[in-house]
Amino acid sequence: MWCARLSDSQRDALIALVKTQCEPGPAVTAVLEALTLARWDDLPEATLPWDSVSELARAQGIGEADVVWDLAAGGMAPKRKRPGTSLARKVPQP
Repeated sequence: MWCARLSDSQRDALIALVKTQCEPGPAVTAVLEALTLARWDDLPEATLPWDSVSELARAQGIGEADVVWDLAAGGMAPKRKRPGTSLARKVPQP
């Protein structure tokens, strides 16, 4: 994958070049769509409250990556896993 930062005028020039130099087809259509959407990808870098992430990870006994994943998935931190718990149920013997 290639990554390049283009100014708006550079991006517009590249779109015009692709339109005039390339034969229409699915690949060219995809390129033009990607170039059109590229301007929306230039967002500021995201920041995370690492102190809170570390604290949640430590309190729940899980890794920081798990906390970030859970926060990104729905904004809720996972419940702490209790040692010795199991999903299997013991069925009483008759």
